[in-house]
Amino acid sequence: MMDAQKQVKDLLDFIDDSPSAYHAVKTIKEALNSFGFIELNEAEKWTLKPAGRYCVIRDDSSIIFFVLGKKPLPETGYKILGAHTDSPGLKIKPNAVKKSDGLLRLGVEVYGGPILATFTDRDLSLAGRVSYKTAKGEISSQLVHFEQTLIRLPNLAIHMNRKVNEDGLKLNKQTELSLILSTSIEEQLSDKYLHELLAKQCGIEADNILSWELSVYDTQKGVFWGAEQQFYANSQLDNLASCHAGLQAILDEKSLDSDHTLMAAFFDHEEIGSESTKGADGCFLPDILQRIAFAMDVDKEDYQRALAQSFMISADMAHAYQPNFPAAYEPEHKVTVNKGPVIKVNANHRYSSESISEAMFIRWCELSDIPYQKYSHRTDIPCGSTIGPMTSAKLGVRTVDVGNPMWAMHSIRESAGVKDHAYMIRVLKTFFAEG
Repeated sequence: MMDAQKQVKDLLDFIDDSPSAYHAVKTIKEALNSFGFIELNEAEKWTLKPAGRYCVIRDDSSIIFFVLGKKPLPETGYKILGAHTDSPGLKIKPNAVKKSDGLLRLGVEVYGGPILATFTDRDLSLAGRVSYKTAKGEISSQLVHFEQTLIRLPNLAIHMNRKVNEDGLKLNKQTELSLILSTSIEEQLSDKYLHELLAKQCGIEADNILSWELSVYDTQKGVFWGAEQQFYANSQLDNLASCHAGLQAILDEKSLDSDHTLMAAFFDHEEIGSESTKGADGCFLPDILQRIAFAMDVDKEDYQRALAQSFMISADMAHAYQPNFPAAYEPEHKVTVNKGPVIKVNANHRYSSESISEAMFIRWCELSDIPYQKYSHRTDIPCGSTIGPMTSAKLGVRTVDVGNPMWAMHSIRESAGVKDHAYMIRVLKTFFAEG
């Protein structure tokens, strides 16, 4: 348990350092740097060496990193772990500043499917990327992270919403999500107040700031909880917990000295369908797989042979049973926190698992001496999906969908089990290390 808590403490620090998808990739890149990974530029010609360690970043918030195997690629194929860097939440609109009723508020747009009520009465701030014009007239960008509490979404008092406990808190996405930033005294605040705030934080002239992509995040740090500290809570467990587990697994000593070519692909935009230049339903992963093959003098036919021998684990968090809401779950498929990774199965292929890939993951769990569970969604409730089906369809690579059980998925404050994170790291290490 002590080792598991150390791994989860590292996870919580990783999430706290990664308030946006851009920062998550930055944090991952810093970890890879310490293990000698070389960043490749997609616009340049690649020269790759056997057993080399490399990474590719696309548009700052998606990353693919890999270790070339010691054996020829057509003989071994790729071992791929897929996950995503983004989480559902709120994004700041382009013309965000609203001055009315003595207050300055920021307009937001809903990104993906967050539980909006959980954003109320939290200590919120902003993080993301700012694009600007340099002194030479070129376009550049940099990350921005306001560490202090900056904004808030105060709830409506129960005296004005008498049925909130019976009907639940319902927020209109257009009119009731604006975030309070400051009191508004007209003569003190310019129309470019947000530009000026970003300029001060970034060290850029306000007039040179052209655009931004800013996420709203919770400034509260991750914590352990429970009578024996067997649980943990933070934002973005879906799906930074899977990214962290994959990062730890591929940086293992055995993984870094493998006969197989090992890869982790962490995508942005999963929460909004993945259809983008850097999403899992785009060309990023196929591009990188193909360029690796060509750089290693593998022809088209041998590349297809390599894909036919490849395997992918799509890792995304799973729905743990919450006994206060038994009607939400399939009675025979209740998965429990701290009882091991979950294999996700769906007859309509919302998950990529099928009997063979499922059996292969079970074998890796057995070799790792860890428990596992199986999940099936209620038939009368729409099932979510992952990057698994779309990537396996594009590549023709056998894939299994798995994830650790968690509570309150898509809340701004999610919870999961300490043991499960250690279990996931262990089985992913087995996946990468097994011949």
